Amino acid sequence: MKRIGFIGLGIMGEPMAVNLLNAGYELSVYNRTRAKAEELVKKGANRCDFPADVARQSEVVFTMLTADTAVEEVVFGNRGILEGASAGLIVIDCSTISPNTSQKIYEALGKIGVDMLDAPVTGSKPQATEGNLTFMVGGKKEVYETCLPLFETMGKAAYYMGESGAGSYTKLANNTMGAINLLSLVEGMMIATKAGVDPELFVKVVSGGGARSGMTDNKSPKIINRDFQPDFATALMYKDMKLATQLAEQLNIPVPVLSTVKQLLQMATANGYGFEDVSSVVKCYEEWADIVVQKR
Repeated sequence: MKRIGFIGLGIMGEPMAVNLLNAGYELSVYNRTRAKAEELVKKGANRCDFPADVARQSEVVFTMLTADTAVEEVVFGNRGILEGASAGLIVIDCSTISPNTSQKIYEALGKIGVDMLDAPVTGSKPQATEGNLTFMVGGKKEVYETCLPLFETMGKAAYYMGESGAGSYTKLANNTMGAINLLSLVEGMMIATKAGVDPELFVKVVSGGGARSGMTDNKSPKIINRDFQPDFATALMYKDMKLATQLAEQLNIPVPVLSTVKQLLQMATANGYGFEDVSSVVKCYEEWADIVVQKR
């Protein structure tokens, strides 16, 4: 497979597409905001006017979009993937969406002979840029195996999780843990800082023990350096926690910690931090505690 399509050139999609292009794949791209495709076009990508055009020109089409409605519009909407697809095409959705939506798209595309994988990722912008993402994949195993070289171009690992929807189930469980870990980091940093402890030194201690997490590694420098440029936006994490809460309700699982975290992310979004990095949730705590966590 050499002809690859990519739809959605945002914080994650653009660096993922760059890695495919740099690996020598023929790349066709579409983004609703045309200007976001400019750098890729300069590097040799073919810009398409509609998702249907991407589907016609590709053997595999990746989508990396913000929400269920955006994915459904790209697939089912006017001049969408469904209109341009033909039997044999593979669609790989890397968005974080409801498993129900993933399965709906899988079934619709399957009726015309198109295979679909739900393959969301762990990591944010730095990992996407470095090609260090981890893919969690649902769908047909043989299709996953066919697409492994593509996953390996953009990531450090890819895991086959099971049938359609399994990747999306895994991602929501993963992001639940990530959001909880973030809030535990923030609360620990607030306690230490308010008590007069150097937050950088506190993080060094945490990083050597059982409280360490990926969120400690990735988000504590952003908090301490007051760098809230979005690697992963607060509004998107809030959206993911709403999806995770809905899934827990479907599965009849009590999730008291998740419910609290979702409310805190809603507060941060309502306070105007939705388009900042998710680590900006610390600003809510800082307002309550009347102290700022920063480099000394």
